[in-house]
Amino acid sequence: MGLWDVITGRSRPKPANLDALFAVPTAAITLETSLGLCPTGDGSVCYRAAAGAAFQQTQDDVVALLDADPGAPPVQVTRDEFGFTWLLNQHDPADISGLCTDLHAVNTALEAQGFGPGLLCSLVPFADDSGRRVGLVYLYKQATFYPFAPKPGAGRVRDNLLEIQVRDALSGELPIEQDLGRWLAVWGAPGL
Repeated sequence: MGLWDVITGRSRPKPANLDALFAVPTAAITLETSLGLCPTGDGSVCYRAAAGAAFQQTQDDVVALLDADPGAPPVQVTRDEFGFTWLLNQHDPADISGLCTDLHAVNTALEAQGFGPGLLCSLVPFADDSGRRVGLVYLYKQATFYPFAPKPGAGRVRDNLLEIQVRDALSGELPIEQDLGRWLAVWGAPGL
């Protein structure tokens, strides 16, 4: 932190650690054994799309790279009600390592081309046999994870108990966001 930052009371944001996504496969084993939650095979990256040809070319290159896998469904690019872009990638649920590698590639490609400030989060959903769903959300700007669990069939209601259970189960494996105010709802996130 520099002198000007001290005088103005500003702090530098924590740098993203995209390699933290590679800890999700190990966390998936913990979620399955402790809470019965298994990966769905879906994963998504959320970002604010930039205007211009350079961004569009970068996004097209990322989609083409992920679509090069002949066994996987095509990548879906959608916009949510708030104007954020979601890139949904799907894998066999047993291949969570491959899914996390793809999500890492999307984040890395956008960051390498100078679009890192537009990255918001990555999401890896899990579900159990009873229909409960939870997404592990990686906050790009905080370099931390948090669980988001919408209650099935209840509209926009969160399953706070499940979120706390997931937090407690994964606290030793992933960097968990401590500020519950940053556990934002991602209603309508693709794959969740």
